[in-house]
Amino acid sequence: MKSAIRKYWPQYRWSNVFAMINNMQRHPRRNTESFRDRLVVITGATAGIGYHTARKYAAMGAHIIMVNRNPEKSDQVRRQMDEEFGAMTECVIADLALLADIQRVGQYILSLEEPVGVLIHNAGVHFASRTETPEGLEANFVIHYLCPLIITKMLMPKYRRDRTGRIILVSSEAYRFAVWGLDLEDLQWKKRRYSGVKAYGAGKLAQILSMHVLAKELAPYNVTINAMHPGVVRTESGKDNGILYQWYKKNIIDKYSGSPESSAEALYYLGASPEVTHTSDQFFHLTTEEELAPPARDLAAAEALWNTTRELLREKGVAL
Repeated sequence: MKSAIRKYWPQYRWSNVFAMINNMQRHPRRNTESFRDRLVVITGATAGIGYHTARKYAAMGAHIIMVNRNPEKSDQVRRQMDEEFGAMTECVIADLALLADIQRVGQYILSLEEPVGVLIHNAGVHFASRTETPEGLEANFVIHYLCPLIITKMLMPKYRRDRTGRIILVSSEAYRFAVWGLDLEDLQWKKRRYSGVKAYGAGKLAQILSMHVLAKELAPYNVTINAMHPGVVRTESGKDNGILYQWYKKNIIDKYSGSPESSAEALYYLGASPEVTHTSDQFFHLTTEEELAPPARDLAAAEALWNTTRELLREKGVAL
């Protein structure tokens, strides 16, 4: 910890924080061009940001593949979008906290003949207490970091063949809660006292660091990858957490939050606008490019995380 403080403290600038605050006042840029007959894959699309983003792309003529956990809600959303927009919509049911399901989703998308115009890694969670998956991994770490990483890595042969596509990581300014970077020796929060906010921030920081590694690999295939903060919006995230968090969410978070439709507009702009066709490895606050805080732009940390992750997944029988 002391070495991390010495490393990052001199790099922090108040201007970075003020820019973030200023960006909170901005409305997202909008794109009105059609996305007709192009494929969009989005995870976590039965509620909140994912739901409204799927609707936005469907309204603009896209084919939609939703990757959701709940089959009943998925079918309801699918039928709704078919009735309202005549959209070609497909549901893939998977629990993205499970490595086997993550790989099954990646394999299915890889098998598609149709190029993936936009892949939106949106699925997210917030846990007040440490939650472990059947594989013995911290669930927040799996859903926010391992899931997008594994699926994207599995799709490399497809991107190599299709030579097109955009990938968007629905991230969060909460990555800043990992003020001194990641603890590579305790990514699963087994040695430290678990903090829901800090663990969430660490998961999002890991996600952003993986973006730097993936962007280099994707660049030769004309595929971009960017992360975006969707604004402070009302969602169902954390709805199953404890009473204290429920009170905080209802009286503080939701009270001062905006609409998820604004996030959907931003995700459509980043996925469809010609203005960002060649933009990659960037962090957006909605649609405004924003400089990352020091731990999130540490390329050496990104490489170290990748090496640690590859070894972790190898132990779980997952080869990247």
